[in-house]
Amino acid sequence: MILHSQILGKGKPFVILHGFLGMSDNWKTLGNHWAEDGYEVHLLDQRNHGRSFHSDEFSYEIMAEDLKNYCEEHNLQNIILLGHSMGGKVAMQFAVTYPEMVSKLIVADIGPKAYPPHHQDILKALSQLDFSKIKSRGEAEDILSEYIKDEGTKLFLLKNLYRKNKNEFALRINLPILSEKIEEVGVALSDNAVFKGDTLFLGGEKSGYIEPMDELLIKKHFPKAKIETISNAGHWLHAENPDEFYDNVMIFL
Repeated sequence: MILHSQILGKGKPFVILHGFLGMSDNWKTLGNHWAEDGYEVHLLDQRNHGRSFHSDEFSYEIMAEDLKNYCEEHNLQNIILLGHSMGGKVAMQFAVTYPEMVSKLIVADIGPKAYPPHHQDILKALSQLDFSKIKSRGEAEDILSEYIKDEGTKLFLLKNLYRKNKNEFALRINLPILSEKIEEVGVALSDNAVFKGDTLFLGGEKSGYIEPMDELLIKKHFPKAKIETISNAGHWLHAENPDEFYDNVMIFL
C-alpha cells in the first residue's frame, strides 16, 4: 500500500513527514513556499494518520519502508527529507537505512535518543470522543476542552475530525493502534546507525526536545550535522515561527 500525499510544484524532490497525530495538511503553508522556490514538495500522510491506510503494524523500521515504497512508486531519487517529531524519527531511520536515496536531511525538534511516552493525556482525551453521540465539531471541541487546556494543541487534534457520512463524525488517525503502540513513538535510533550526508537539526528554543547535551549523540549518528535553534518557538516550531524555520532550511539547502 502506498502512502497518501499532496504533491506541490515541480523540481528537486522535497519530502516532508508530519509528527505524531498530525497529517500532511500541517505543512501546507511551508510546502507551498518551497514549491514556489522550485521544489517538488511531497507532503505525506504516514500510516495510521491522515488519509493513509490503517495498519496494526507501527514502528520506525516499517514507516521507513513505507517511505521507500512511496519514493519508488513516484520515482524519487536524491530527495531532500524533512521530518518533524515522530516524522523526524522516521526521517533519521530512513536516512541511515537508505543513505543513497537522501541528498539532505532536516530533522525538526527531535533527537536520535529515546523519549519516554508523554502523549497519554492527549490519547485519553481523544478516546473520550463518543461519535455515536457527537453531532457537531463544537461538541467534540467541548469534550476535548475538559482535558486539553492548550488551544493550539486542541485545534491541532481537531484537524483529525471529519464527516464519515452525513450523520457521523470520525477521526482520521487509527486511535486504538496508536494508543496501543505508544511506546514505539519514543524509541531511540539503533546504536550503530550512521548517516554521513548533510544534516540539519532544528530545535525550538522553548521546547526541550533537543538539549545541549544531545549534541554528542547527534554527531555520533550524523557526523555532518548542524544544530540550530528557532527562537520564540516550542515543539511546533514550524507553526510558531515559520519565517525563521523557513530561512534556516533555505540557508541549509
